[in-house]
Amino acid sequence: MGNLCSIQISTDHTVSRCWDCIVGRANYTCKLEKNLRALRVAVEELKALRDDVNRRVHCAEQQLMIKRLSQVQVWLSRAETMIMESEELIRDASTEKEKLCLAGCFSKNCKSSYKFGRQVAKKLKQVVELKSKGVFDKVAENEPTGPVDVRPIEPTVGLESTLAKVWSLLQDKQVGMIGLYGLGGVGKTTLLTQVNNKLSGNPLDFDVVIWVVVSKDHTVETVQEKIGKRVGLFNGWMQNKSSDEKAVDIFRILSKRKFVLFLDDVWERVHLTKIGIPLPSQENGSKVVFTTRFLEICNEMEAQKVEVECLRANEAWELFREKVGEETLHSHPDIPGLAQKMAAKCGGLPLSLITIGRAMASKKTPQAWEYAIEVLKKSAHKLARMGQEVYPLLKFSYDSLHCDTMRSCLLYCGLYPEDVLILKSELIEYWFCEGLLDEFDSVRRARLQGYNIIDSLVNSCLLEEDGEYYVKMHDVIRDMTLWIAGESEAPEKSFFVQAGLQLTETPDVGKWENVRRLSLAGNKIKDLTSTPTCPNLETLLLNYNELEVISDGFFKLMPNLRVLNLAGNRGLRQLPEGISELVSLECLNLSRTGLRELSIKLKSLTKLRYLDLRYTDDLRRIPGKLISSFPKLQIFRMFRSGGGYSQEEMAADNEDGIVELGCLPHLNGGINDFHNPYETDGDNLLNDGNEGLIEELGCLQSLNTLSIHIMSASALERFLSFPNLPGCTQELSLCAFKESKSLNVLSLANMQCLERLDISECARLEEMKIEKEGEGRMIQASLFRTLREVTIFECGNLRDMTWIILVPNLRFLWVVNCLKMEEIMSKEKMSEAADLVRSLNPNPFAKLQNLTLQFLPELKSIHWDVLPFPCLTEIFVRECPKLRELPLSSDSAKGNPICIQGEKEWWETLEWKNKATQNAFLPFFEPH
Repeated sequence: MGNLCSIQISTDHTVSRCWDCIVGRANYTCKLEKNLRALRVAVEELKALRDDVNRRVHCAEQQLMIKRLSQVQVWLSRAETMIMESEELIRDASTEKEKLCLAGCFSKNCKSSYKFGRQVAKKLKQVVELKSKGVFDKVAENEPTGPVDVRPIEPTVGLESTLAKVWSLLQDKQVGMIGLYGLGGVGKTTLLTQVNNKLSGNPLDFDVVIWVVVSKDHTVETVQEKIGKRVGLFNGWMQNKSSDEKAVDIFRILSKRKFVLFLDDVWERVHLTKIGIPLPSQENGSKVVFTTRFLEICNEMEAQKVEVECLRANEAWELFREKVGEETLHSHPDIPGLAQKMAAKCGGLPLSLITIGRAMASKKTPQAWEYAIEVLKKSAHKLARMGQEVYPLLKFSYDSLHCDTMRSCLLYCGLYPEDVLILKSELIEYWFCEGLLDEFDSVRRARLQGYNIIDSLVNSCLLEEDGEYYVKMHDVIRDMTLWIAGESEAPEKSFFVQAGLQLTETPDVGKWENVRRLSLAGNKIKDLTSTPTCPNLETLLLNYNELEVISDGFFKLMPNLRVLNLAGNRGLRQLPEGISELVSLECLNLSRTGLRELSIKLKSLTKLRYLDLRYTDDLRRIPGKLISSFPKLQIFRMFRSGGGYSQEEMAADNEDGIVELGCLPHLNGGINDFHNPYETDGDNLLNDGNEGLIEELGCLQSLNTLSIHIMSASALERFLSFPNLPGCTQELSLCAFKESKSLNVLSLANMQCLERLDISECARLEEMKIEKEGEGRMIQASLFRTLREVTIFECGNLRDMTWIILVPNLRFLWVVNCLKMEEIMSKEKMSEAADLVRSLNPNPFAKLQNLTLQFLPELKSIHWDVLPFPCLTEIFVRECPKLRELPLSSDSAKGNPICIQGEKEWWETLEWKNKATQNAFLPFFEPH
């Protein structure tokens, strides 16, 4: 009975399961149509959801969120597959539906209908499930960045050596901060981009490279935002945090990484710690590299300085021809030569070369090129897009100067001809006379302001230093200043500049009426015969023309003229009487002219503060009481100028001649107090070694800068007796001392401003001695610490120059035509001087840059021992047959390259201490 019961239970269970299976299969068949309808709807919904997700992904990718999430990509792939499979089932449904009967509850092919119905039901379930997974909070995220973002760049020319230098500094563990400085448009950003892109192929173990354009109006917050994005801080990070909090976050991230930070276009010191940048060090190995137009920014940020210079001539031509194109260059045989001229006018500035080169690419006739060159000479801003693209960019540097005074001083430099070297001291004195240096009334103190302005202009890359004493202005910067002065200034403040153009005729004077500053310097104009109307004119530069005649009426209508420069007109023998009407004149430069005398009518120029008569070789007469009638005169220069007459010569011409010796009072009367504008020779200040001139100069209370030519021992004695003259003398020329056999250089000890000393044609001079009067303290070795140039010429009996041990800063030494000169430095006299001079300098040539020795037939020695010449750049030897040794140590060749010029025969007879020294200097020898 028990067994029968078990069988019954088992049978019932089996029957139940079979029934459920039959019913389930029947359901697949019975619900097929319903499930198909549901599947169609679900597929359409899945398509819509897929399209929405794809749209969100594409939108994110367009916003540079370029990395779609992996789960989104997997879902989209599954959705595509699911839609394709579902649509295939829906297409097969019509065939399966034909097999159904009895209202779809039974099938003619039960197995087939069951199988298909089950597939539809299963697919519907999968589609519904996939739809539920297709809801995403975000579909994409920022793609993890590499250490370097490669930046777009055009092909470059001429930056290879500078790039190599910067690349080397990036690998130098001792260097953390690198400053790339240079003129606007010179290629600093291009160079920085090259460094950045080179790191993409060779990252030098840096974890991250960050590029930030700082710009002129940057804030700490804007820089922090750019850095934050680069190091992965999310976009909303900035909104609710202070600058200090952001700095902490940036510091926390970067202190754990070795980074390079590129800062482009820096206009003022960037305070890295305020931003959150860890300071580069040997420990962290990080670097900061920035570009700037200002050298002082490099100094303020304590950076290793790298100057980005303009291209050399061959590099500039390569870039220019690339922009013009070979088709244009070969369209006419004359165009390549004209193109080279135009490229040269760009001064190697890449921005100008590219701008003008592109503009000229369509010019295929020589006439078009010739016209463009003329426009570039006279009105460069009108060529191509210089006035729209180049000058406005450069003007940012001009606008960033600290004050209007600096800006006015820069514009003034544009009056000089192109490519000319500008003497710093002369430039400052012109600024002073123009009233641009407004901090001081005295030119001596104003020089401090002037040199500070020059330093600022050099640091801003708006002027370039050329040696210690000169500056020059890049051609394109000069053109920019003239563009500013002509376009940006008010008409009554405008400039008219046609300097250095080799003009032979005076430009149309009708255009001068509203001009404030006018420069025709460096032309070939021979005469000025018109009467221009110039009520606003303050500056007139006519220097270095070929002037022979200036009409009396030329200056008549220039009531406000302050600066007149006639220097370098050798053919100008006489000044027009109309010059006396320039009652506002403060600066008059007559140097290097052919003037033979000055008119007494010049005494009407009572505001004169500057008078330059240097190198007026033919000047023989200055009327008495003329110089003393300039009570405001601060600068008087008469160096290496004509000599007037001796008493014997004067007596031969004028039996009643009287040399003026006393102090002449200032004249209160006007020009009508004088009957004859040309006084007798008895009233000539240049008689007897210029003693009369010295007397009048001694009466000028405002005088503080003097260059003087003295032609007798008695005149020198009188000069030294004045308390004000020796101390303000910068240049002293002692010439034709006919009776003097010796000169005690200690008599010149009070000349604390002396920079230049010439001694010439003193035929009887045998000795320049160091002789102390009486007992007392020893002499200071740096007695002539300001003296930098010494010339000895035609002193036939002088035997040595040992006294220059008292000139510690001597830069230039010329000894010429001294027939008995045996040695420059005498060992015997040096020993004698050791008893008189405290802390004697063993090397008087430590600062020497140029040594010239000519026509010295007895010269045997420069110095008895070998010495280093760390600053020497040139030695010129001619007709010194007994000079067998040069006192150059081999170390001297390791500094600046020294150019040695001399006869080939002389060089071959030189005796050297050793072969190594000879070999060291052999490459620097140039025969003449």
